Amino acid sequence: MSKAFTKEKDAEDEEIDLPALLLGGKNYITPQGYARLRSELLDLIDSERPKVVEIVHWAASNGDRSENGDYLYGKKRLREIDRRIRFLTKRLEIAEIVDPGTHRGSDQVFFGATVTYIDDFGQQRTITIMGIDETDSRESQVSWVSPVAQALLKAREGDEVTLSTPAGLRLLEIIEVGYPA
Repeated sequence: MSKAFTKEKDAEDEEIDLPALLLGGKNYITPQGYARLRSELLDLIDSERPKVVEIVHWAASNGDRSENGDYLYGKKRLREIDRRIRFLTKRLEIAEIVDPGTHRGSDQVFFGATVTYIDDFGQQRTITIMGIDETDSRESQVSWVSPVAQALLKAREGDEVTLSTPAGLRLLEIIEVGYPA
């Protein structure tokens, strides 16, 4: 078969790997995180994609596509949108919605907990354990599969847990555990 009829994959056409899930494939997410991802998916399908399709259609009707920036950029943007739609669809299909408010009043660390701890260097930190697809490190949110979250899960206020880091083992003392209303 001639090479002229084979499609070569561009680096940009390759699928994005999903963030790793633990064995068993659980994808825990808060109701707010699920709603945010679903809203993004619906916006891409109902609003963003149709706009880009319209631009690409208009650009294609202008003639020569090889040097048509609107057409080339539009096709690239369509691939990005379609990739994001596939990603969101896959993640929402396997999502398990967990309401952290059900543990309110508990002193044990579960999914959705806001945990204040002191490490063995005397630094106090407060983190919130969230789903893989909804974490924001600027908001001190960590994924429930992260090493620090795995060390803290199921521990209680006052407990000391061991965190394995590349620099060695660290001791974390849990000061406070809280849940949203």
